Amino acid sequence: MNRLFARLRKFFQPVTILLSIFVLGFAVGFLAFCEKVTNMQEPATVPVADGIIVLTGGQARIETAIGLLKEKHGKRLLISGVHPSTKRKALQRVTHADEALFNCCIDIDRSALDTVGNATESAKWIKAHDYRRVIVVTNNYHIPRSMAELSRTMPDVEFIPYPVVRTDLNQENWIKQGDALRVLMTEYIKYLRSMARAAIFSSATTGNAASPGQ
Repeated sequence: MNRLFARLRKFFQPVTILLSIFVLGFAVGFLAFCEKVTNMQEPATVPVADGIIVLTGGQARIETAIGLLKEKHGKRLLISGVHPSTKRKALQRVTHADEALFNCCIDIDRSALDTVGNATESAKWIKAHDYRRVIVVTNNYHIPRSMAELSRTMPDVEFIPYPVVRTDLNQENWIKQGDALRVLMTEYIKYLRSMARAAIFSSATTGNAASPGQ
């Protein structure tokens, strides 16, 4: 029996060490992610870009993006991820956008269902207009994953993040609020998935590029 316990201990010891390293790395990474996200502020100055993309689904995103378009920080605006049943006129009315500006310079994507879809549909729009510099508007907690997906989809385009700060996700409040912690943890896990997908895509691209010369 003692020999059996000794064998089990010998087997589980490296597993326990690896699990502990994983948990520690996950926790440190989560804290670093939260620190980065909750310290984000809306930029005091915004460079002029070719276009603007706003990813739907969060607080004040569309209104902020329309404001940037109105201030001529981009030539056109893509609202990505609009519900298929939402009418253009209703969206213009809800966002209080100027009708002339909305009709001339705002495009709507109703196909994207998630951030990966946002990146895919945004890439089509960017290529259609031959843009090279694009402002990306989304909430602060969503910026890292959005930038990862967009950069993976279009590595030759310069994406400029414009975080819209959620009131409960600032440096002072997030750690005290259960809802904020839940949002950050969910987003962190999704961000890790995006980074893993980017790493796999990069490895596959590198492998394909190396094959002809072998």
